[in-house]
Amino acid sequence: MSRRLAQPLRIVLAGSASLAIAMGVGRFAFTPILPMMLHDGTVDLHTAGSLATANYIGYLVGALLAMLVPKHWHQTTVIKLALVSTVALTGLMALPVPSVWLPLRFLAGVASATGFVFTSGWCLSELSGTSGSLGSAIFTGPGAGIAFSGVVATGMTALGASGQLGWVTFAVLSAVASATIWGVFRKQARDVEPFYVGGARLPSGRVPRSEMPLFAVAYGLAGFGYIVTATYLPVIAKNAIPDSPLLTVFWPLLGFAAVVGSLLAAKVRKGADARLYLIGSYLVQAAGVALSVAWEDAFGLALSSILVGLPFTAISFFAMNEVRRIRSTHHARYMGLLTAVFAIGQILGPPIVGVILSRQPSIDAGFALALTMASIALVIGAVIFVTMIVMYPATVERR
Repeated sequence: MSRRLAQPLRIVLAGSASLAIAMGVGRFAFTPILPMMLHDGTVDLHTAGSLATANYIGYLVGALLAMLVPKHWHQTTVIKLALVSTVALTGLMALPVPSVWLPLRFLAGVASATGFVFTSGWCLSELSGTSGSLGSAIFTGPGAGIAFSGVVATGMTALGASGQLGWVTFAVLSAVASATIWGVFRKQARDVEPFYVGGARLPSGRVPRSEMPLFAVAYGLAGFGYIVTATYLPVIAKNAIPDSPLLTVFWPLLGFAAVVGSLLAAKVRKGADARLYLIGSYLVQAAGVALSVAWEDAFGLALSSILVGLPFTAISFFAMNEVRRIRSTHHARYMGLLTAVFAIGQILGPPIVGVILSRQPSIDAGFALALTMASIALVIGAVIFVTMIVMYPATVERR
């Protein structure tokens, strides 16, 4: 393999692994470990909800902090701090001290958001001069992390492992992965293009002030649209197909679909308007969310998991690159803004579902209404992008 090809591949693999640690472990490992903790009797559903919310709030805070990181701090320094923090905070969750779990999950959310923002920004900049949409491959990381953690946790659950062992296992695996990719994150020694995919430049070279707020609202709707399914998928499946041996399959399936979606995103035409891909991604995910309401059996839930998972990280890829197009300088700060709004959408999801469930005659009716709202939110997000294309036309640069 030539050096010219080897270096981009190293960056892709390192970026993917970093996002797998930040998102797949720092944020989402709690989902597959939760059944073990419930079995151990160390948490109940109320406590579990509080821990999840703490992580969501931490993710929001981390995204906001990413906007405030001093300019002289290099992105790779923040990435390494996020990796170390995630390993440590994951391992500390094994401590038999429930009083520290809430702050640990909060801080894990902070590390997850900063790791996501700066890994995305650094890798996309480093890969900006490559052919095709190679940068999208780094976004296989969150899906791979979700799938891998789900498979490992499912196996550990079948063997009767404790939640404590689950946290230790994921901390060790994250430490090994971090050590493997550590040397790749070095200060860049070359100039890079201001943006990568979605290379549609505005004719005037200037960006209307109203474009970024609209973009942020649309991205926030994606956070709300997917989190209802991502948070309650096991519960929805348990209600739809109780006592089925397939109950643990849907979460890893969503993760595997996210990996496939990221690889498909790598095939998009470089230079095309990324907003078109965002519209398609939102509509696919909206269909997946709605399908879990309309088709409540194992096959329907499996197809729903796939459709929700396919655009899961592809949406982030297209959105982060669109930020780099319309804000070519200091884009990490604007990535932080989008991630913060996305986090707000996620935080709103579970409380809204809780209110809906308390006011509906049955759990099934409550979830049906909540999922319908989530699907509509995604459709509205797609409509906003259509509006933006009309309001802010761009000149497509073909390469």
